[in-house]
Amino acid sequence: MNAAQQAVPWRAGLGYGALGLPLAFVALPLYVLLPLHYADRYGVSLAALGLLLLAARAFDAGVDPLLGRWADRLLAAGPRAAWAVIGGAAGVLALGFVALFFPLVRGESALLVWCGVGLLVTYLAYSTASIVHQAWGARLGGGDAVQARWVSWREGAALAGVIVASVLPSLAGLGWTAATLAVLLLIAWAMLGRVQRVSVPRHETAPTPHAPIWAPWSQPAFRRLIGVYLLNGVASAVPATLVLFFVRDRLQAPAWEGAFLAAYFAAGALSLPVWVRVISAWGLIRSWAAGMVLAVLTFAGAWSLGAGDVAGFMLVCLASGLALGADLAVPGALLAGVVRRSGSGGIAEGAYFGWWNGATKLNLALSAGLVLPALEWAGYRPGSTDGEGLLALSLAYAVLPCVLKLLAGLVLWRSAPAISAGSSTKET
Repeated sequence: MNAAQQAVPWRAGLGYGALGLPLAFVALPLYVLLPLHYADRYGVSLAALGLLLLAARAFDAGVDPLLGRWADRLLAAGPRAAWAVIGGAAGVLALGFVALFFPLVRGESALLVWCGVGLLVTYLAYSTASIVHQAWGARLGGGDAVQARWVSWREGAALAGVIVASVLPSLAGLGWTAATLAVLLLIAWAMLGRVQRVSVPRHETAPTPHAPIWAPWSQPAFRRLIGVYLLNGVASAVPATLVLFFVRDRLQAPAWEGAFLAAYFAAGALSLPVWVRVISAWGLIRSWAAGMVLAVLTFAGAWSLGAGDVAGFMLVCLASGLALGADLAVPGALLAGVVRRSGSGGIAEGAYFGWWNGATKLNLALSAGLVLPALEWAGYRPGSTDGEGLLALSLAYAVLPCVLKLLAGLVLWRSAPAISAGSSTKET
């Protein structure tokens, strides 16, 4: 494939990718700020909150494959139906965000019920918009290099969203954050509507209502790839869940929360063009492995940081943000290649991305549902200065992700032939 064929027009790329910004904007508060918000402001115990998050996210993960199958039917009918569904999901998402962060009840039991119901509704809306959007992108065609560019447009916009979301709550408050989310969703939805003409190539064979939802699991390449994705995803979800606790209690630097998060996501955004070039030179699998190695080297020194080590942690944020770029650009492109080479292109992208999103939610469910209760049982409490509790926090935040990343890298290396059989790293 020549360079001209690999190009993605910037208007089409921006129009498609823009929705990634508000979806990521809402994801950061939901997955990073919400646990601290309920534990710190309302006094909900970490163990109870962790188990609630585990249950809600596990349910959400189980629904995603069904949403993926439904997304295929929507896309088979043309882009207008999919665009309308994304608009409806965006409206519910904005309302759910407000309900979660501004509960109308008090008392731990009532708050847990309110939070649980709010999470189910909000997750469902978020998953619907995300899966339809991702499946839409996989139908834009092209080989691995082209798909990496479509994914980079979406993930680059997503990183811009999380950068804004990382600083806006502390600067303007949650009220303005909710209003900003609603405006961003509306703008991105309108932009997606303007590129409908180029967005969903029709396939001569449409999926039937009887198409098996388990079809992706018949592909060895998909099974191997999602195994790596799960391990790597848990390794990333654990520090994402614990970062604010680590900054407040281990570093004792709450004033730097927004700056740390912004630096991390800004480094990830700036690294995406670099990773696109690395992918062109090294291929998808070796590029992903390089990102994993960089993440391990970065976190290996983070566990020993203590009170006042602001400069050291800023370096950790920048280096781990650079590694993040590989996690954003590579896995989705690999999955699109697996779908294409399985013969399911234009037919079953939603089914694949439904299971894929389910795996993402499972990563987040396990990180919150297992790590938060374990930390409480190990003696850590938010706001604590107890030495043993803070040591447990450091080990969970920095050492556990390194172990999981190394396991993910080993599985990736051993699975590379099977994954490559479903998604080659070079286009001819």
